[in-house]
Amino acid sequence: QVQLAESGGGLVQIGGSLRLACTTSGIVFNIWNMGWYRQAPGKQRERVASIGSNDNIHRTRYADSVKGRFTISRDNANNTVYLQMDSLKPEDTAVYYCYANNDWDMTDYWGQGTQVTVSS
Repeated sequence: QVQLAESGGGLVQIGGSLRLACTTSGIVFNIWNMGWYRQAPGKQRERVASIGSNDNIHRTRYADSVKGRFTISRDNANNTVYLQMDSLKPEDTAVYYCYANNDWDMTDYWGQGTQVTVSS
């Protein structure tokens, strides 16, 4: 059974930082692409950041809205992907979801989400 479990969300002030973690089980972590989406109330889901598998040389991509502020990384030894979020803004408030996908049959797996709230 595949499981993705996010942690690290919470309430933070404008300009603050949070580090999200997503720990996985049931997949061979290093051959899966990993990433984060977010969804705010009344808005479309937005892909925030992604990081490639070993075969994709851990290539990273970011939404324009978070470039220079967010950093995605992965720890293959611990089956975990991280999202370091700095200089947080109110518009970063959303539920953040971790996902895993592959390059051979396009299967996706999702976590349950973690709430991030940025306030003044």
